[in-house]
Amino acid sequence: MITTRLLEPKDWPAVREIYAQGIATGDATLETSPPEWEAWDQSHVSSLRYVAVNDLDEITGWAALTPVSGRCVYAGVAEVSVYIGSNFRGQKIGDLLLKHLIEQSEQSGYWTLQAGIFSENIASMNLHQKNGFRMIGYRENIGKMKGVWRSVNLLERRSKVIGIN
Repeated sequence: MITTRLLEPKDWPAVREIYAQGIATGDATLETSPPEWEAWDQSHVSSLRYVAVNDLDEITGWAALTPVSGRCVYAGVAEVSVYIGSNFRGQKIGDLLLKHLIEQSEQSGYWTLQAGIFSENIASMNLHQKNGFRMIGYRENIGKMKGVWRSVNLLERRSKVIGIN
């Protein structure tokens, strides 16, 4: 059985490893290596970051929000990150984490969640669309990875319970 709980600083080594596994796929992010805890901690909403844990107390995945802007008018808008450990993919852990993150974000007053996903990352595209995200744009050649320009699909989920719909 998989459960979710708040991500704690002691979880960082496992979370960092799962992030590194995602980076290694070449289809999760333009980042080339995970940051140090301090940088990651400062850039993510502390009350809206979760880990999925199995019966053996192993962290199987994580999800978190990053504010899109420091401007107060965007206080209810955040970017979603969902990463699943390579040994646990295909077990619906991403769905569990994303659903939990959406519910908790709405309780915290977030009205818009967005995600930037490579077209090649079919599993992530499907996961987000299944959970109410829709494609609103395409950021062509937004960054280089190993000398190759990469484009990103921009997806958005508007809350049906927070904000103006």
